[in-house]
Amino acid sequence: MKKLYLLLSLLVISVSLFAQRNLPIYLTPTEVAQLANYTPPQYNRSVFTTPPNAPIRTMAEWEEVEALTITWTAFPAILREITRHAKEEAEVIIVCSDSNSVKNYLNGYGITNDNLSFIQKPFNTIWIRDYGQHSVYLNDVDSLILVDWIYNRPRPSDDQIPRWVADKTGVDLYATTQNPTDLVNTGGNFMSDGLGTGFASELILEENDVGNPYGVSVKTNAEIDTIMKHFMGIEPFIKMPTLPYDGIHHIDMHMKLLDEETILVGEYPQGVADGPQIEANINYIKNNYTSAFGTPYRFIRIQMPPDAQGQYPDTWGDYRTYTNSIFINKTILVPTYNPTIDNPALEIYRKALPGYKVVGINCNSIIQLGGALHCITKQVGVKDPLRIVHQPYRDTINIAGNYQIDALIQHRSGIANATIYYTTDTTQGYQTVPMSLTSGDNWTAHIPAQDGGDEVFYYIAATANSGKQQVRPMPAPQSYWNFVIDMEVSTQPQKINAAIGRVFPNPTSDFINIPIFIEKPTDATIQLFDMSGRLVQEVFNGLINYNQNQKIDISHLANGIYFINFKTEQGIQSQQIIIQR
Repeated sequence: MKKLYLLLSLLVISVSLFAQRNLPIYLTPTEVAQLANYTPPQYNRSVFTTPPNAPIRTMAEWEEVEALTITWTAFPAILREITRHAKEEAEVIIVCSDSNSVKNYLNGYGITNDNLSFIQKPFNTIWIRDYGQHSVYLNDVDSLILVDWIYNRPRPSDDQIPRWVADKTGVDLYATTQNPTDLVNTGGNFMSDGLGTGFASELILEENDVGNPYGVSVKTNAEIDTIMKHFMGIEPFIKMPTLPYDGIHHIDMHMKLLDEETILVGEYPQGVADGPQIEANINYIKNNYTSAFGTPYRFIRIQMPPDAQGQYPDTWGDYRTYTNSIFINKTILVPTYNPTIDNPALEIYRKALPGYKVVGINCNSIIQLGGALHCITKQVGVKDPLRIVHQPYRDTINIAGNYQIDALIQHRSGIANATIYYTTDTTQGYQTVPMSLTSGDNWTAHIPAQDGGDEVFYYIAATANSGKQQVRPMPAPQSYWNFVIDMEVSTQPQKINAAIGRVFPNPTSDFINIPIFIEKPTDATIQLFDMSGRLVQEVFNGLINYNQNQKIDISHLANGIYFINFKTEQGIQSQQIIIQR
């Protein structure tokens, strides 16, 4: 009888622990009640609670990473596949309660222990994206620090994980835990372009406002911006209205930065679920902000899939998403649900990020708790980064002149040399053009003029004075940027799936409307060129699902003649517009 009682007691304890560690990403009713008397934990080790006394920069997710951190608890099959692919790119640091049991489990699926390390410390849940550390650099590339916010959940063991990661990696930890810079925030509600721009939903305003349950001092929007600037180098900090059907209000559930000026955004059928608010947020960005290059952001659409019953969140369906993905150097892991609908989404990633290893991992089991792959992983940047920042050259109608390629290239030891590799046929190898240092950390080279109709593929390689080497895109030469030299345009393609009507008003001064008519969903690009063939603005790049009117703000452009190019797989339609004021 005593043995039976003991077994039952162990079973109750085991179920209780599993329930605690299987908590959803959102607050449970019990946790909501706990918040009234909850005090976030304070670090009991040496942690910097004032901002660094140096210029700082938050890392972008596509930059080189040294490690990926995960917490080993529920959903081992998903964590296993993340580990399988991530360890080929970087060290995988696993927070767990028993490293031997994790090793044995992984070994049973053919995953060896190399490139794995372990932190055996208490934890509450799997959602390390939200409570984990942020990689930030002093003086752009000089040295790595980690930054931690107050976690917006009453999960004290989770809130301590950045401390253990800092100890493990030997990196200084800064924390926004002391008044007046005490800040509540969550990692799933934050993205950075690596150049100072940050994105979030207005959840961050709500959780630091009057009546917040975390015991932090009340913060205005401006005060939050100041904390983010001083601790993470974020300016501007773009905040968008929360989505009505996304219960956690984390932007990684419907958008992802793919590079400094490209944003992948989830798209619902017209009028469904959070589709209208997502479109409103896109328009808010378009109308108020430009990329760090001073150009409009490029938006690529990707479907938000229905659940297994065909339901969307507005009819109580799971909040399935493809944007909740992870960069790990040359690999990107994407949540998947059903091959019928997954394959087109994976192809969108492969088209947007050519040369990257795109891997789908089934997330049907975890998405019911409100998150997927991005939510359960967190990167640690390299301690010795060689950074290459480049705005890709876009399609052009220029067949007479060279194509200027500019890049910001940095390493703490300085840059010894940089090279452009280019070709019009990737099967025939690349030619090289040496880059020249023009000013500061800026390098320039010119790809020679090519024939009309050619497609140019290129990438950038650099070597630091220390000998460190890097390329961008990181998987090059398998990966590249590319642009087309358009030779002929047609206003009357013979067979089309999509077409543009006559643009209006024309001449114009402030905006132009482009009517779009389609027979079936079609990938299309809408671009605006000036008379010299220079791409002035990419208006749209993605899948068009229905007839629509694309309105373009051209109030920032100088008077003159421009060309609107509408490109599909059937060809290019072009119309001339005149801007005059």
